[in-house]
Amino acid sequence: MLYTSAMLRADVSPEDWERLRERGRSPWATPWERDRVEMILLSASGWSPPWIAEYLGVHAATVRRVLKAWSREGLDALERKLPGPVPDVERHARVVGLLEKLLSEPRIWTSAQLAEALAGVGIRMSARQTERYLAEMGASWHRNKSSLAHMQQPQHVEQARRKLTTLKKSPRAEAGPLLSR
Repeated sequence: MLYTSAMLRADVSPEDWERLRERGRSPWATPWERDRVEMILLSASGWSPPWIAEYLGVHAATVRRVLKAWSREGLDALERKLPGPVPDVERHARVVGLLEKLLSEPRIWTSAQLAEALAGVGIRMSARQTERYLAEMGASWHRNKSSLAHMQQPQHVEQARRKLTTLKKSPRAEAGPLLSR
């Protein structure tokens, strides 16, 4: 169906006109919301979508989309709707619960190992996504320290320490003045 400018004229009742003006002037309104209010009010005043688009510096298709949403939804058309699917709250809670259970075990995990463990119970995620969940949970992680302390034998360490003390230079005697007068 071909839409003409007359078909996309916003019908605004006097009550809605006042509500829109209040909402557009509200200190809590976002610039994005103010633009939508202005699109609707300008359309109701007789402006065409291309004129509104040029005046506000947006694409004419954006103005048409807002006006169509206004005719379908009314004041709800002013709300910004995020793209994408609705968040899966149940899955999120399940993942957080499983991560908490895994982290309570007495071992050190990498994000890749946690992702593997979650895959074992039917939750497929990348290591990066696992890190995002950990950050959200406030869990901390750090790079392991490279150390061989766990492999050292105490008697060998003491023997090496004694040998090193014998190889150290003796303390220097107090240096006297270089030039005497």
